[in-house]
Amino acid sequence: MTQRAELATVMDRMAVDELITAYAVAVDDGDWRAYRGLFTTDGRADYRSAGGIEGDAGQIAVWLAESLALFAMRQHLIVNRQVRFGLLDHDTGDTASVRADYLNPMRFATNGSPTAPDLVCGGRYDFTLLRTPEGWHLRKVVVEEKWRRMRATTQGRALS
Repeated sequence: MTQRAELATVMDRMAVDELITAYAVAVDDGDWRAYRGLFTTDGRADYRSAGGIEGDAGQIAVWLAESLALFAMRQHLIVNRQVRFGLLDHDTGDTASVRADYLNPMRFATNGSPTAPDLVCGGRYDFTLLRTPEGWHLRKVVVEEKWRRMRATTQGRALS
């Protein structure tokens, strides 16, 4: 690999990492316009394993806004990112996939406790990305929730 190709790969990795971080920040901040802007025009997400829906980025943004309004504090920590570049569905090579684990503590909006989360969940994301003329965008996001823990005082409260 030439130095020019190595530099391009490093720059792509940085851009992909920035996109995944922007995803977490948009969800945590409730910035649904920014969330929709991270996806390709045909981008989709699947939150069914976490009790959610599957749909296009606009549908998912509406569902997330409604579902996450219960929580005053959200903090997605997306870690152990495995990035792969390559061909998907006969594309030209400007594609990437990211498999990453997540940890997501959240606190109910009505809870007066300033520190402890009411709900913590964890699992894995599978992101599929496409390089567009405007830069890297999400084509697909699949959430695989593996576990969920609620504080004892919130066990009877419905989440959705």
